[in-house]
Amino acid sequence: MSTFKELGLKPEIVKALTDLGYENPTEIQEKAIPQVIASDQDLKAFAQTGTGKTAAFSLPILQKIDIDNSEVQAIILSPTRELAIQIARNIEEFSTHLKGFKVAAVYGGSDINGQIRKLNKGVQIVVGTPGRTVDLIKRKKLRLDTVEWLVLDEADEMLNMGFKDELDQVLEVTPETKQTLLFSATFPKEVDRIARNYMHDPAQIDAGKRNSGSDNVSHEYYVVTDRNRYPALKRIADINPDIYGIIFCRTRRETQEVADKLIQDGYSADSLHGELSQAQRDIVMKKFRKKSLQILVATDVAARGLDVDSLTHVINYKLPDQIESYTHRSGRTGRAGSKGISIAIVSPGERRKLSPIERIIGKKFVQMQVPDSKEILKKQLLKLIDKVKDTEVNESQIGEYLPEIQDKLADLDRDELIKKFVSLEFNTFLSYYENAGDLNDLSRSREKDSRGKRRDDENMTRFFINIGRKDKLNPARLIGLINEQNISKNIEIGQIEILDTFSFFELDKNFTQETLAAFTRSNDIEFEGRGVNVEVTEKKRAGSRGGRRRSGGGKSHRGGGGGKRREKTFDRDRGNKDSGGFQKKFGRDRNNKGRRRSKD
Repeated sequence: MSTFKELGLKPEIVKALTDLGYENPTEIQEKAIPQVIASDQDLKAFAQTGTGKTAAFSLPILQKIDIDNSEVQAIILSPTRELAIQIARNIEEFSTHLKGFKVAAVYGGSDINGQIRKLNKGVQIVVGTPGRTVDLIKRKKLRLDTVEWLVLDEADEMLNMGFKDELDQVLEVTPETKQTLLFSATFPKEVDRIARNYMHDPAQIDAGKRNSGSDNVSHEYYVVTDRNRYPALKRIADINPDIYGIIFCRTRRETQEVADKLIQDGYSADSLHGELSQAQRDIVMKKFRKKSLQILVATDVAARGLDVDSLTHVINYKLPDQIESYTHRSGRTGRAGSKGISIAIVSPGERRKLSPIERIIGKKFVQMQVPDSKEILKKQLLKLIDKVKDTEVNESQIGEYLPEIQDKLADLDRDELIKKFVSLEFNTFLSYYENAGDLNDLSRSREKDSRGKRRDDENMTRFFINIGRKDKLNPARLIGLINEQNISKNIEIGQIEILDTFSFFELDKNFTQETLAAFTRSNDIEFEGRGVNVEVTEKKRAGSRGGRRRSGGGKSHRGGGGGKRREKTFDRDRGNKDSGGFQKKFGRDRNNKGRRRSKD
């Protein structure tokens, strides 16, 4: 294995790395650093999350940069502000001994005037999110005509988040002669598109198997009913009292709800999502890095840039929409040579989603049983006893109180004292798990409420729309139709079911009235020549499928209708006389699944 000095880095950079405790380069650093130093050729580099990609592209740029020139020489684009801040912080650490060097991070959610003042003082490297970078370019506060290096970090995520237009605008104002460096942990088709559109005959570097998971991470899954998802999460946390991990959720609201439940149940937890201000995010991340928080509940996008090497667990409260995102999630643990566990909590119908992930990461998921109450109580009790044994006693502070304490406890023998102490500390756990059932029993997976109806997602409203496959409707076009109504930029779209002449879709229940109002605003809205009618249905049709989707905002065609619709003839759960005919006619009319991610 080579050293950083042998890679051709100047002594000032090597000294900074030594001060930071870095001794030898990782595989991606060992391959990328000499390539960028020796060549002006564009570069595509692929490596797993947590393998040191930031140093792989920033160190050779620091090696070649002209410190005497205060103009912007490198622009590094990142999908999120957290990752941009982290990259800028790393570059500052690497350049500690490079006198005259300056780096600036520019991102939304923070005072733009302060960022402009920093740019006006002169910086050699700018790390920015696409949106804020374009904003500064339009204000003529950021000039990129002197740029020699353009770095696209997590390029696949930038496209997934809808930043294609911003990338185009940034590239328009950068010189043709620049060197473009693309770094990514996954290799979806979008990365190839970036390479074709933005790069010229790029060299290619692979560190490890593409898209694969880290060898230090084991992958486990638990199968539970949807209604037992949070209880299962709680038991997983309880059986691992030393857990230090991230729980990934798919939506901002789900993230906040799970975090609130954990806090109410006494866990050291907090949330990280797009609705938090930058100041709030900074506080949460600082507490998590210092381990003041044991559990962080986050969305995929918000967790980008959270650089923590000692996570014990990553828990997928729900699997991500995109397979590649699982690689990013699981890559948060098992870093810096340590072992980690990536857990997926899935419903019976979601087990099929594990096979494509296994093919991507090159590893098998191991099915685990949700711990029962006895296992958890034993683990927690022994943890408590170990904690008591390891507690240091400050004789000088408590010595004067000991005689009175001993007098009060004189009537208790050793065994009674132990029992009372344990009960005092442990009664909450004993009470919670007193009548705990077996969450591995899936026989109640079709649990019904007090009225005999199937339990549905209480956070979603189900709508009927009078157009279907015969009208050339598909999930993507239906999502577009919803987007065009400008109901909300980030409205959550749930299950979609496309049938022959009509369809069903679910939306965030908080926007029910806005949705009805949007579809009734005009009476002349048509889709493929047919008037559109949207109504609320009373209950969800059993057996429907379809993953959650995000609306990305925009406009659409809409039409009248705004009342409730009963699905009596379609309700197979109730056993209505028409249900057999419905199954026979429409039973195979399943939706193809479309997908859209929001900007978090």
